[in-house]
Amino acid sequence: MDALNELVEKYPRWGFWKLYDRLRLLGHPWNHKRVYRVYKAMNLNLPRRTKRRLPQRVQQPMVVEARANAEWSLDFMSDTLYHGRRFRTLNILDEGVREALDIVIDTSIPGGRVVRTLDRLIEWRGKPDAIRVDNGPEYISQVFADWCQDNGVTLNYIQPGKPNQNAYIERFNRTYRHEVLNAYVFESLHQVREITRAWITEYNEERPHDSLGKIPPAMFRRQVESARNSTSELCH
Repeated sequence: MDALNELVEKYPRWGFWKLYDRLRLLGHPWNHKRVYRVYKAMNLNLPRRTKRRLPQRVQQPMVVEARANAEWSLDFMSDTLYHGRRFRTLNILDEGVREALDIVIDTSIPGGRVVRTLDRLIEWRGKPDAIRVDNGPEYISQVFADWCQDNGVTLNYIQPGKPNQNAYIERFNRTYRHEVLNAYVFESLHQVREITRAWITEYNEERPHDSLGKIPPAMFRRQVESARNSTSELCH
């Protein structure tokens, strides 16, 4: 019992055979029948719910330079089609200019799909200096962390339970849900993608944004880039 307790404390998600094999590797001579009797007597054969503590994050202030690619933010949403099938959306926003870069729509969007989407956006848009995300499983996965490190992109996690630290994309999500997800009855993913694609163009090119002086994000970005280019020419 002491040997099993020690292993279960260290490896809480291991099942019986994994624990038994580890006991054998540690040199214990008991056969599997004897170990399993003790295992059941300790109720270890019952489902166990375990949770990992999230690592402590350094609090990130909501300060973003007003230029393209200073910092992107990513967030997931979910909804259902008319017949009940659930789908997810991956929303990607350029925080510095409040421009929607993409909304990926599918029934499943794992970490590998996230990084492939980012690679495609970088080819079109250029590389961001930083990316802001919450503590969702796709974002704390090793594949996503490795991608950020390999591409020299700073990864900024918000504090657990502090969605206000992701305020820009949270506000964007509310607008998308109000103007698209809650406004239509969708029968297929194709319909969601078509309407979303048209809405992104409208959001970026036509919809006035209060925090940008009541002009659309794409117009604001062009003004910022024009001002930066003019300043650069004066300096030279």
